Amino acid sequence: MTGKTVLIVDDEASIREMIAVALEMADYDYLEAADALDAHAMIVDKKPDLILLDWMLPGTSGIELARRLKKDEATAEIPIIMLTAKVEEDNKVQGLESGADDYITKPFSPRELVARLKAVLRRTTPAGVETPVEVDGLHLDPASHRVTTPIGALDMGPTEYKLLQFFMTHQERVYTRAQLLDQVWGGNVYVEERTVDVHIRRLRKALGDKYDHLIQTVRGTGYRFSTRAA
Repeated sequence: MTGKTVLIVDDEASIREMIAVALEMADYDYLEAADALDAHAMIVDKKPDLILLDWMLPGTSGIELARRLKKDEATAEIPIIMLTAKVEEDNKVQGLESGADDYITKPFSPRELVARLKAVLRRTTPAGVETPVEVDGLHLDPASHRVTTPIGALDMGPTEYKLLQFFMTHQERVYTRAQLLDQVWGGNVYVEERTVDVHIRRLRKALGDKYDHLIQTVRGTGYRFSTRAA
């Protein structure tokens, strides 16, 4: 799997199914929503890597949802590809001005969709997220989704992996529990801040005696990843 999750927002089940099959064949995970309300809840909760957003939705339109997402700091960086039957140039301009990163008119081929999706992800992936990181022999490789040391691979859960990747790409800075929730969990308001402590403990256990000191507790504030003494 690519490790990337795509949210399909379209009120037509047949189109969602067609896109889902194409994404599965290209090794992408996917989520589905039939309207803007469900889509917004999933975006806040799951923080997908990209949104395939139909223009014409019941209730709130795709254009209105795109504008709302781009105004919110927590969701502004998620890339959006607009899907629509509207082919006029003015409509394309309106879609792009709403914050969409690309615009695909229906009908489209699954191959074209996946190719355009990959191109947008390449353009919008933050620097360092897809690049291997190494600190004192601790090696994190996003391509293989593995964490290794000179003596072998480390076993850790997906949340611990995401925590470690965030820390390793944001070293020497203190983050509060709320900031870590927003960055790693995607701003899910139903997760308590103390959940961070549980996963920090699990991460330290996975890192073992040689590397657990890299995750430092900053009393009264939060946590920091550092090779220096606390």
